Amino acid sequence: MKHFDDTESLITVRDWLRFAVSRFNEAKLFFGHGSDNAFDEAAYLILHTLHLPLDRLEPFLDASLTHGESEQVQAALERRVGERLPAAYITNEAWLGEHRFYVDERVIVPRSFIAELLHEQLAPWVEDPDAVGSALDLCTGSGCLAILAALAFPDSRIDAVDLSGDALAVAAKNVADYGLADRIELIESDLFAALNGRTYDVIVSNPPYVNAEAVAALPPEYRAEPALALGSGEDGLDATRQILAQAKTHLNPGGLLLVEIGHNRDALEAAYPALPFTWLDTEGGDQFVFMLRREDL
Repeated sequence: MKHFDDTESLITVRDWLRFAVSRFNEAKLFFGHGSDNAFDEAAYLILHTLHLPLDRLEPFLDASLTHGESEQVQAALERRVGERLPAAYITNEAWLGEHRFYVDERVIVPRSFIAELLHEQLAPWVEDPDAVGSALDLCTGSGCLAILAALAFPDSRIDAVDLSGDALAVAAKNVADYGLADRIELIESDLFAALNGRTYDVIVSNPPYVNAEAVAALPPEYRAEPALALGSGEDGLDATRQILAQAKTHLNPGGLLLVEIGHNRDALEAAYPALPFTWLDTEGGDQFVFMLRREDL
């Protein structure tokens, strides 16, 4: 690959960081899976590859790499440029706040706004987190939201549902890593299809919600993710419609439904003008996650 055959003069972390930023910008990579710019992504990949603290770049900038370390860093950078993979698939990890999760190409890279809300135990909508006895993570993927729900609601049992058996295999690894196998049940199901008779105090879902036009325009980094986890019909709302049609049957009295819908707020409100959606504030804004109570449905 151009430039990657001429790296003998790169000695220090600083050298490799400069080189990586140049190559990333030259290749016009897309950043949307944890980093939003070439510098941060390059720093992350280099620090991870060298087994250095991810928040401590400065002390190591002028440290020299061994030949073996240089080869490992180059391999990671070359994959990022040549394969246009999200960095998370190269490092096999993704972070939601302080929580780390194993990921690979079988699952979408975790990036849900609902994670932020679970960190806050869904306050003020859930007054007593200890009173939440059951929760459902619909379209669980890597299992990250199910795990965060289990941590947020310590007395709850969690069902984590996905249509993909491959995704559930990744989720099982994460559930085991967090020691939560006794509280989280993994279920292969097309949304609610295999959940007859099960009800919950809280249902969270980050379903597929990319509309057909946007799917067609996705950059290679997003196309590396499972297509099943991205597109959802012409307007991106096919999965959300099914959730709204069936959620009431699976919610306990007073139960909460939280669904992430990306940039589809206007389309959703136009399709359901009678539903009293509550749009929850997140760092990204108040248009990405809606909440409904059972009685609203």
